[in-house]
Amino acid sequence: MKNRLPILLLISGLAVLSYVGYAQTGSPDASKFDGKWLRRVTDEDHARHSPFAGQPQAAAAGKLIFAENCAKCHGAEANGRSTPPARPSLRSERVRHATDGDIAWLLRNGNPYKGMPSWSSLPEQQRWQVIAFLRTLPPAK
Repeated sequence: MKNRLPILLLISGLAVLSYVGYAQTGSPDASKFDGKWLRRVTDEDHARHSPFAGQPQAAAAGKLIFAENCAKCHGAEANGRSTPPARPSLRSERVRHATDGDIAWLLRNGNPYKGMPSWSSLPEQQRWQVIAFLRTLPPAK
């Protein structure tokens, strides 16, 4: 037990620091949403462009789809959720700088390790409409 005590203290200390950081900021620890999923996007998917880019009607349809499927985790305004389990803001720099193809890949494949389900059951057109909606959102404050 003596040899395990330093390890247990270290783990406990990290847990406390994590909680304190969460409690002080009221937002999720940004390191949880590390963007590692982007490394799994193929070059072909990365280079894809939305067929609905700049189309207000597609963005309006995407807003409805977002409200029905995404808002429960990412919030009605896509600002994320800080209450456990935390979910990232879709207004973040990482999302804003991801290509349409990157986001399409994520919607199709999900990221189960971070709680993001696959939305491959949604028709591809609807996934592109969600992306069109996300592109209309201003950056996070």
